Amino acid sequence: MAKLSKITPCLWFDSEGEEAARFYTSVFPDGRISQVLRYSEAGQDQHGRPPGSVMLVSFELAGQSFTALNGGPQFKFTEAVSLMILCDSQDEIDHYWARLGEGGDPAVQACGWLKDKYGLSWQVAPTIFPELFANENSPGAQRAMLAMMGMKKLDIAALRAAYEGK
Repeated sequence: MAKLSKITPCLWFDSEGEEAARFYTSVFPDGRISQVLRYSEAGQDQHGRPPGSVMLVSFELAGQSFTALNGGPQFKFTEAVSLMILCDSQDEIDHYWARLGEGGDPAVQACGWLKDKYGLSWQVAPTIFPELFANENSPGAQRAMLAMMGMKKLDIAALRAAYEGK
């Protein structure tokens, strides 16, 4: 069994936890599933899941541990919680934006945010954010912010150009 992180986000799914974990691990180059646990007959009167069906999937993305729980339809993801991916290049932004956006909700795309086909929100952002927004009152930060507010997928070159006043 893989060593668990001290803090591991648990993502609640109806019954598609394993499918989602397989999708997410295919998106990230170093993604991997480390364990799949199944429901037993014990507690079936409470969990209502068929014995042998997937209960928990432990997986890793970019060195971060996650758990996918097939807990039923009671809870859904909201934009109140999102996963941020910090990207060093436009190619990286393009990759995650395209892959995570497959089958997602295009209406929920703004300022680097997207919602995937499972309803989970992601922020696909460049690592240059601290450089651009360190001084929120600077003219460059103001221009970069205005440029970002008009984007769906973030464009590093356009953000940098706005910051520099070009």
